[in-house]
Amino acid sequence: MRAATVTAHGAHPEVLERPDPVAGDGEVLVAVTAAAITPLDLLCAGGRSYFGAPALPYVPGVQGVGVVREGPNGLVGRRVWFASPAGMAPGDGGMADLAVAAEGSVMAVDADVPDPVVAALGLSAVAAWEVLEGRARLAAGESVLVLGAGGVVGQVAVQAARLLGARRVVAAARSERAREAAVASGADVVVPLVDGEDAADLTSRLVEAAEGPIDVVVDPLAGVPGTAAVGALADGGRLVNLGSSAGPAVTVDSATVRSRSAAVLGYTNNALTPQRRAEVLRTVVDHAAAGRLHVTHEVLPLDRVADGWRATADGSAAGRVVLVP
Repeated sequence: MRAATVTAHGAHPEVLERPDPVAGDGEVLVAVTAAAITPLDLLCAGGRSYFGAPALPYVPGVQGVGVVREGPNGLVGRRVWFASPAGMAPGDGGMADLAVAAEGSVMAVDADVPDPVVAALGLSAVAAWEVLEGRARLAAGESVLVLGAGGVVGQVAVQAARLLGARRVVAAARSERAREAAVASGADVVVPLVDGEDAADLTSRLVEAAEGPIDVVVDPLAGVPGTAAVGALADGGRLVNLGSSAGPAVTVDSATVRSRSAAVLGYTNNALTPQRRAEVLRTVVDHAAAGRLHVTHEVLPLDRVADGWRATADGSAAGRVVLVP
């Protein structure tokens, strides 16, 4: 089979011929139809993740969509989404003609949504939805700030906040293209993030845009934007951090958090049970099928994995890159 293969940490994958995988007990063999290139794939392949450097060579792809070729009778021939620990544990992932997945990591997809869209949503959409509903416990009528709103997590978070009953949704993003994506996702107002800006100044701009202190913050950035957002929290406000693309830390002023009974929380998809992950993804896909949720994405053939990998790494991709074998 053809498979995108990482042969050196930090290098882009190249398409090589590799032996067809064989499903073992409790596994399914999937003929892959779409696999997204995610930031987690790049992090793992670079050898910089907290999971440790993966053994080489390996096929990346922490998720994918396809049709079950071998497995339990109830799944054979079914269209499915699947998760893979590729890059986080020994084994290969979804950027190939064929992939093996644990039976418990597979979710049947019945909704009328194209495979590349399901792949583009995937784990990023799960994170965006669960941060709001499960971790922050967003209540109807609350205000929401989404940092890094031009990415997949941000785009879905803006739309999810609206679907979950948010009163006002503020987005913040750095590039013009990202801000345009946030507007297209339905943000009430978009705040530009400016290099070198003081956190206190940004806090003031965020509060002004939200028309008051903010109830819930979705923070995939950390750094100055995350720190500024902590200062913008309302009484009982919750900031949920799920990334650090703007800096390694969020600075929390004790008096600010204590005086407002506010909370700074962490989130990872790895804490979800397979059942909850499937439940959330099914909810998101159903909203996509009904036209209530979308995400910017670009479809490339598997042979162009290097192009898609570079574009994802340097931020030039038009949304999530999805590979089609």
